[in-house]
Amino acid sequence: MPGCRSLLKQIKKRKRRKTHKSTTKNPKRKHQDFDISEDGFSLKGQNYGVQPLGNFYLSSSPHNSRNTGLGNIQTLTDELVLDILGFLDGTHLGILSTVSKSFYVFCNQEPLWRNLVLESCSENDEDGFLFKGSWKSTFVGKQNPCFDVSKVGSLGLKVKDFYSDYLFQSWLCANLEMKGEWLDRDNIVRRRGISVEEFVSGFEEPNRPVLLEGCLGDWPALEKWDRDYLVKVCGDARFSVGPVRMKLEDYFTYSDQAQEERPLYLFDPKFADKVPKLDRDYKVPAYFNEDLFSVLGDERPDYRWIIIGPAGSGSSFHIDPNSTSAWNAVVKGSKKWVLFPPDVVPPGVHPSSDGAEVACPVSITEWFMNFYESTKTWKKKPVECVCKAGEVIFVPNGWWHLVINLEDSIAITQNFVSRRNLLNVMEFLKRPNASTLVSGTRDRVNLHDKFRNAIEASFPGTIEKLVLEAEKKKAEQEKPSFWDSVKDSNSGAFKFSF
Repeated sequence: MPGCRSLLKQIKKRKRRKTHKSTTKNPKRKHQDFDISEDGFSLKGQNYGVQPLGNFYLSSSPHNSRNTGLGNIQTLTDELVLDILGFLDGTHLGILSTVSKSFYVFCNQEPLWRNLVLESCSENDEDGFLFKGSWKSTFVGKQNPCFDVSKVGSLGLKVKDFYSDYLFQSWLCANLEMKGEWLDRDNIVRRRGISVEEFVSGFEEPNRPVLLEGCLGDWPALEKWDRDYLVKVCGDARFSVGPVRMKLEDYFTYSDQAQEERPLYLFDPKFADKVPKLDRDYKVPAYFNEDLFSVLGDERPDYRWIIIGPAGSGSSFHIDPNSTSAWNAVVKGSKKWVLFPPDVVPPGVHPSSDGAEVACPVSITEWFMNFYESTKTWKKKPVECVCKAGEVIFVPNGWWHLVINLEDSIAITQNFVSRRNLLNVMEFLKRPNASTLVSGTRDRVNLHDKFRNAIEASFPGTIEKLVLEAEKKKAEQEKPSFWDSVKDSNSGAFKFSF
């Protein structure tokens, strides 16, 4: 971990740069100020003077107050301490925070209070929650609506000589903007005005990503979808935000104030049913019109989403569900994309052997801090780009991808199955563990048979034809070339037979 003074200079430099440059970020977003002291970092009301552990070895203090305040459990890792505290309710967390300064720091970590708030909200909870500036204040306000939460967590207590890499990095990831060197690399193929046939032959069939420009010109959403319009047309409709449902106006209240390592992301697959007007504000680009999952009608898996999130929100590395391909169109804002081909697992990412689970860094910023630099020396480097408003990225099936919003962003994404990818999807759906891998549908067990039967009914002979074409292509790839067939492998010369 770098020394805290160098990191502080880096962050302050970026904050000054942000003040002077023009930006499309919501001007209502509030950022908290940094304090400089001999003790190192603190972010008002959140960091409590926590410093990276490396500073302890440069300090004249003989002890780490983190240990003295934890007593006998000081030997546990900070991550394990927080896991244990996660079993406590709000009342007991509050009581424990008065035991020592060290427990005060641990018990006021925002993820603990975030979990308590989200756990108290069910999917059908019509009240949801209204964010009150911090997760602790939000929890108190939800439990006691009449209580004035303006003073919750405002003591500003700062603990001296408290060193923890784990807590410090969590705070740093929540406040550090994307570095320029994380955004500079842009090596994706870009195309404008190509035909559908050119897209299919150049990108969909060879399973290559591409960024398409200028194909959303007829979308009313590009002009209409600002915050005021969306709040007005969506009204009281509630959208999926992580494990809860929220009105769009309440979500914007949250996203304006939240400054955390993993901001909640609005990711709703039923938006068009909830607000049909949104469905009329966009249409599928011509390149993606063929979508064979549509033969399943109402039984098809979830396939389209509206995505809204503040800067720093996004999706960590994953492969899209059901072996589908996808397109993602940015309506407002911009997104950084990092993609790896199916045969290259991103650094720091550990998928289970069956692909059902993926372990990866806690946050996207943490991945960039700890792993991004190493990819510059890889033989197979990732495909990267910044996708801006009005642009569409094609994500081929099986590709790993990470996405982070660089500013307040709105996007539409759809997963689809075309003839070029049909056999891959069919193979995926009949895996022995398909019931655990298939997503977005009520019937995980019988989806393969239902899909196959529906394809045969709608497009007779299509599957058989595609299988024959795939076998022919495979045979051609395995067939030795002319020079391989005439070369004498034993002598290293050539042998001609007549």
